[in-house]
Amino acid sequence: MREPAQRASRAEGDAPRILFDGVCNLCNAFVRFVIARDPAARFRFGALSSDSAARVLREAGVTAPPDSLVLVENGAVYFRSDAALRIARRLTLPWRLAYGLVVVPRFIRDGVYDFIAARRYHWFGRRDVCMVPTPELKRRFLD
Repeated sequence: MREPAQRASRAEGDAPRILFDGVCNLCNAFVRFVIARDPAARFRFGALSSDSAARVLREAGVTAPPDSLVLVENGAVYFRSDAALRIARRLTLPWRLAYGLVVVPRFIRDGVYDFIAARRYHWFGRRDVCMVPTPELKRRFLD
């Protein structure tokens, strides 16, 4: 079992990177949600299927492709509910208050995360291709 955080390379700088399923409608909506609530533009984004994401994961020592949301932040890699809550912590109010859910045991948080993730295509659909950012957002994406 993976540790909740793995050490990552600082090669891409200090900007936290969110890696997501680029064909998942729920994941794309989450990215748009984060962009709208991150006025300082701290986060950078990449589709898990991209070469850039593969490089970030390889540099971080992640050997198996993750099947969840990934956050690379301050030299560590976070998965599933840990990633989601750490992302929420950097958003505008009231969303940053969601980080308080970190007190819920991980097996419960990840159980809820896995339940939704297993049904995300059925409930929210999927795209044929990854999200293409608008020209003004392109600088925030890895590819």
